[in-house]
Amino acid sequence: MIVIRLTNKVIRRCCIGVGLLVALILCLTLVPVLRQSVAYVVAGGEKPIYAVERSDKVIALSFDASWGATHTEDILTILDEYDVKTTFFLVNLWIEDYPELVAEIDQRGHEIGLHSATHPYFTSLSPAEITGEIQANKEAVTKITGKTPTVFRFPYGDYNSNTVNTIHSLGLEAIQWSVDSLDWKELSASEISLRILDSVNPGAIVLMHNNGAHTAEALRTVIPSLLGEGYRIVPVSELLLTGDYYVDQNGIMRKGE
Repeated sequence: MIVIRLTNKVIRRCCIGVGLLVALILCLTLVPVLRQSVAYVVAGGEKPIYAVERSDKVIALSFDASWGATHTEDILTILDEYDVKTTFFLVNLWIEDYPELVAEIDQRGHEIGLHSATHPYFTSLSPAEITGEIQANKEAVTKITGKTPTVFRFPYGDYNSNTVNTIHSLGLEAIQWSVDSLDWKELSASEISLRILDSVNPGAIVLMHNNGAHTAEALRTVIPSLLGEGYRIVPVSELLLTGDYYVDQNGIMRKGE
């Protein structure tokens, strides 16, 4: 009887060992597949994209539009002068007031991203309310441009893992920024320029606003300086990686390993 019990223990241990070995083999086999199909592999929940891991000197300039349009034409003119294309994140409240500018931004070759319908704090909304904000925003843009936006920026930069997950479920990339111009604080053009030029690096996403009092003037320094340093300026969606990638806990979009 003693011999039988010992044999059973050995057998059970062997079975457990074989089971663990099989599980390990399955994990090693499936991880590459899962990584290809699941873009967001992040400790502590899903993150929006703050910047992109790039070996080449490429960055994106972006403009949030939720109030006023006094300086928008000047910004568009300067972008045209340097043949630079950017991304404008638009709110419905702004779209309704300036539909002709929405069309002009699109016609000049800039990307239009979503920025919500009413500019609320998204962490205070339910998934259904977030979906309503996004659908209304998307419909407003598509009605004017005939195009379907693929990128979104949270109003106030306010998010949590649940709101990011909801945005992803709607087929959108959630975009933050790695360089904040603070142009909405009425900084001088030179202060805005220094903030951007001192902080930018390959893969950076720069945040500005379409109605910053000195944003246009700052661009006359920022753009030629960046181009002179060998940077290429593209819309946000062109900066993003495709294929196998993940977003780390710091919001950096990286190539899959």
